[in-house]
Amino acid sequence: MFRSLKTATGAIAALVMAAGLSTGALAQDLELKIMAPAGPGGGWDQTARAMQAALTESGAAKSVQVVNVPGAGGTVGLAQFVNAKGDGSQLMVNGFVMVGAILTNKSPVTLDQTTPIARLTAENQAIVVPANSPIKDAKDLAEALKADPAKVTWAGGSAGGTDHIMVGLFAKAVGVDPTKINYVPFSGGGEALAAILGGKVTAGVSGYGEFEGQIKAGKLRLIGIAAEKPVPGIDAPTLKEQGIDLEIVNWRSVVAPPGLSEEQKKTLLEAVDKMVKSSQWQETLKAKGWDDAYLAGDAFADYLKNEQVRVAEVLKSIGLVK
Repeated sequence: MFRSLKTATGAIAALVMAAGLSTGALAQDLELKIMAPAGPGGGWDQTARAMQAALTESGAAKSVQVVNVPGAGGTVGLAQFVNAKGDGSQLMVNGFVMVGAILTNKSPVTLDQTTPIARLTAENQAIVVPANSPIKDAKDLAEALKADPAKVTWAGGSAGGTDHIMVGLFAKAVGVDPTKINYVPFSGGGEALAAILGGKVTAGVSGYGEFEGQIKAGKLRLIGIAAEKPVPGIDAPTLKEQGIDLEIVNWRSVVAPPGLSEEQKKTLLEAVDKMVKSSQWQETLKAKGWDDAYLAGDAFADYLKNEQVRVAEVLKSIGLVK
């Protein structure tokens, strides 16, 4: 009896140890695929590749592959992503832009069909013009817009995204009908930047980090930041300081496919949590000028629901959604 009890106890201990090892192995051997639902060069692509480096370098994942699926403000990628039901090895970068694009594109799939994992970053929105532009500040841009909205062309991300919303709110703030703006959407940050640098548009709108290199190189002029107060390290006044009542922050997050088990969800949450707390990720935030806006699990799921309501109201107010 003693021997059988000892054997049973040993078997239980072995099972516990095996369970512990398998749980650890899940994180250590995690092979991920991260979708950036946009072209190379933009904020989502940069976020996905920053995650790729931080996840692997911190040991949160064994390997990470990044795939780009551009189109329609991320909704092309989203439609593909929700088909990966039950796949705990996939993540997709998204954010404020996608919330709006889902509405403006009348997407048949929504973020409600994904598994929210975490909000990661927030970034100040900026307005730039080519260095040789006659527009020197936000007041000049406002005057040009009031004179003839059609002649002022804006380059930014996909229709209905953060950039588009910001242009609509800018017009509204200076007394111009938001439905009259001449906005040119681009699926990738690289394409939009080329249009601005080439003088093909009047102004460009995006997160500050996407323009920083060209601003410091003297190729772009930063005329305003849509922040609540001056931002340390950014040499430009806020739009509010220039008499334009506008502030907007672009947040980015990561979601998983639908239909995950609690164990799969836990593994992804732990991997992202380890990544966010790593020195590699913190250095990336600093280098790119991204604010740490980490919010995980159920708290992020609640935030996402509230944002969907808020963005819908904004889009209706500026005429982008009926």
